[in-house]
Amino acid sequence: MSFDLAARCAEQKAKHLYRTRLNLQSPQAPEVKINGQNYLAFCSNDYLGLAAHPKVIEALQIGAKQWGVGGGASHLVIGHSEPHHQLELELATWTKRERVLLFTTGYMANLAAVTSLVGKQDTILEDRLNHASLLDAGLLSGARFFRYQHNNPDNLQLRSKRAVGDTLIVTDGVFSMDGDLANLPAICQIAKQQQAWVMVDDAHGFGVLGENGGGIVEHFGLTTADVPVLIGTLGKAFGTSGAFIAGSEELIETLIQFARPYIYTTSQSPAIAAATLQSLQLIQEEAWRRTHLNKLIKLFREGAEQIGLPLMDSQTAIQPILIGASEQAIQFSEALKEQHILVTAIRPPTVPDGSARLRITLTAAHTENHVEQLLEALTICWQRFKGSNK
Repeated sequence: MSFDLAARCAEQKAKHLYRTRLNLQSPQAPEVKINGQNYLAFCSNDYLGLAAHPKVIEALQIGAKQWGVGGGASHLVIGHSEPHHQLELELATWTKRERVLLFTTGYMANLAAVTSLVGKQDTILEDRLNHASLLDAGLLSGARFFRYQHNNPDNLQLRSKRAVGDTLIVTDGVFSMDGDLANLPAICQIAKQQQAWVMVDDAHGFGVLGENGGGIVEHFGLTTADVPVLIGTLGKAFGTSGAFIAGSEELIETLIQFARPYIYTTSQSPAIAAATLQSLQLIQEEAWRRTHLNKLIKLFREGAEQIGLPLMDSQTAIQPILIGASEQAIQFSEALKEQHILVTAIRPPTVPDGSARLRITLTAAHTENHVEQLLEALTICWQRFKGSNK
């Protein structure tokens, strides 16, 4: 008996769920080159336009010259370099937490936090639309695992009554495919009533939400007591790579002792840590990036509503256009490519069945003219799309 891998791939194609990679031949920027063609891209999570910032590039170069490229070993062997240490200190100050722990990826950070905090005698409650890494972590933890209706505090409270042992409530800060914010104040209130902990993965909130870019916790004026476990990703608004967990001294020490994804993985490049220190400085000093991004979001939503596009309830840089069928979402994306506009079609299982969409993301590197070009292309494609579906 053999694995019929070809049949599995063929089935994906038949369902219009087959995934292909784009070969990016230019740096992350609004204007990119892919397979020799130029496009205006609206599908990057480089929300503040820092991935190719000259100061970040320079910091990476200097960091590589001083500290080398590879981490060399895990943090607990000999892989914890001075740039890692300094970045953890600066992130702790910025997030107003006692300590921070760096990870190579956001996926690993989420696995580490959940599996270190709850086990077979405990309970984990997660929003149904949480990122795959959070859902995987909940399953791997072995804890009693309940999923509550998206952003529904009443349903969360109902589910929490079945909790046993230590209880961890886990949510995205900004939901990556819908772009809406978690109702974090209500979640924290329920957690207090149930003596549970709240964990937030704020991958898409850090850098863009809050007066200082401190994310959803700052946006809602919450504290460490409200959200004991805070996860941040460095590969989005920071423009580098990696992730971190911020919290109390006891939380970080517990993770160092028990988090397998931390203990058994080589540290990120110290040069990346040096570059991220520069990114963090820009996030704090250049508030105009957030102001400009919010202006573009408003401009896009107003224009999209005039066109009649089916927008979702998002006030963030993530602006999905709900299409429905996977085949139609692909066709719409391809039609935009003909206009030299790059927007990814997101399909199941990333989103629920019947909710395939175009996931438009705006960045501070975009201009108002870029958004106007996007709206012009969307107008043409939307009219064509509506005409073909009459």
